[in-house]
Amino acid sequence: MSPETRVAELNLDLPPTPKPAGVYQPLVVVGDLVYVSGHGPLRADGSLIVGRVGRELDLVQGRAAARQVGLSILATLRGRLGSLDRVQRLVKLLGMVNSAPDFLDHPKVINGCSELFAEIWGPDRGVGARSAVGLGPLPGNIAVEIEAIFQLAPA
Repeated sequence: MSPETRVAELNLDLPPTPKPAGVYQPLVVVGDLVYVSGHGPLRADGSLIVGRVGRELDLVQGRAAARQVGLSILATLRGRLGSLDRVQRLVKLLGMVNSAPDFLDHPKVINGCSELFAEIWGPDRGVGARSAVGLGPLPGNIAVEIEAIFQLAPA
């Protein structure tokens, strides 16, 4: 089943394609790899999910923020590539969690995005290599930032 079909079946509401907040490209294609810059948890209404996981946000809210980042990444992929069907597979995710010093479940937070991509591309193509880390404040106090590398489908 195609990624675009899965998005429709899951009735996912993608946020607007985020605009760069600095001097960078949101997405760069090199050969058959797509490098997606760090994205935050942008909602469909343009607002961001903010706060530290383990302090202002709990684990469930952190996972939801990571899922929202995944939706934002999907919006960028679709906006720049024209269709999610051009993506063959996820290669790698780097998830950064704005966390309280004593919060230790960073991988569980980033599962929110990982599980979304597995729903879209399936367990073989939607799950890639991954790192999940906790950091001090993220830009704008966003709860989660995620960057990704995807492989394009053969033309």
